[in-house]
Amino acid sequence: MWGNLLDAVALLLVLEGIMPFLSPSSVRRLLARLNEFGDNALRVAGLASMVAGVVLLYLGR
Repeated sequence: MWGNLLDAVALLLVLEGIMPFLSPSSVRRLLARLNEFGDNALRVAGLASMVAGVVLLYLGR
C-alpha cells in the first residue's frame, strides 16, 4: 500500500512539474489570474478536481 501511495505522489510531482518546466511565463500568468478568484470559486475548482480524480481512480480499477 505505501508503495502505491509513494508512486502516486511521485507521479503527481512529475505531472505538476511539466508546465513550469515547459512554459514558466504561462504558469506565472495563470497564478496571477488565480489570485483574482474568490475563495469559493477556488473551493469549487478544488472539489471538482478531487471528484474527477476519484472518478478516474474508480474507472481505472
